[in-house]
Amino acid sequence: MSTPAAVPVASFRPDPAKPRLRGVIHSYAAVVAAFAGAGVIVGAAVLRGAAETFACALYAATIVGLFAVSAFYHRISWKSARAHVRMKRADHSMIFVFIAGTYTPFCLMALPAPINWWVLGIVWAGAVGGVTLKIAWPGSPRWLGVSLYILLGWVIIAVSPTLVGHSSAAVLVLLAAGGVLYSVGGVLYAMKWPDPWPSSFGHHEVFHACTAVAATLHYIAVWLVLAA
Repeated sequence: MSTPAAVPVASFRPDPAKPRLRGVIHSYAAVVAAFAGAGVIVGAAVLRGAAETFACALYAATIVGLFAVSAFYHRISWKSARAHVRMKRADHSMIFVFIAGTYTPFCLMALPAPINWWVLGIVWAGAVGGVTLKIAWPGSPRWLGVSLYILLGWVIIAVSPTLVGHSSAAVLVLLAAGGVLYSVGGVLYAMKWPDPWPSSFGHHEVFHACTAVAATLHYIAVWLVLAA
């Protein structure tokens, strides 16, 4: 098992070929998400009740957290193995938390009880399991983490007819389009492909671009549900 203490500092070498734009997309996305998140919280407070406002606040916190942690991790050239592994754990763990956070407003505003509580329980339990995996095994294979991200992200398929019945087809289309982008980005991340401009915009930047666009689509879907 890999832990910060178990990683020999002498064997750790920062990636000398890190593209210049590594983490830049998520740096800007974190700032945009902070303002967008504040907007959706205010919108929920005006248009809905306390529970919906809490759900939107949780969603906003997770999206800002995802992009901010990612930007911090990728923009800095970590000099020690301990710091690098800790930030890697945080970065990968936030993906699971963000997935569950994104589900939360849809469960509370677009799904009826008790289905919404079942879905919430499944995705948050999955998020806890994913975070536990990343903390206990930060060096786990890429395919394992990506598979879990995708599996957790597509739980919504099981309740999609109910979701459409309580919201709209447009919401489902936006969720599906965002899900496809997240999934494609995850697969490309696992493959480390394509790598268009390795010195400036590489395969990881392609992945980050997919996540930023997908998050935007899901944000629009949150507003459609909120304003319905």
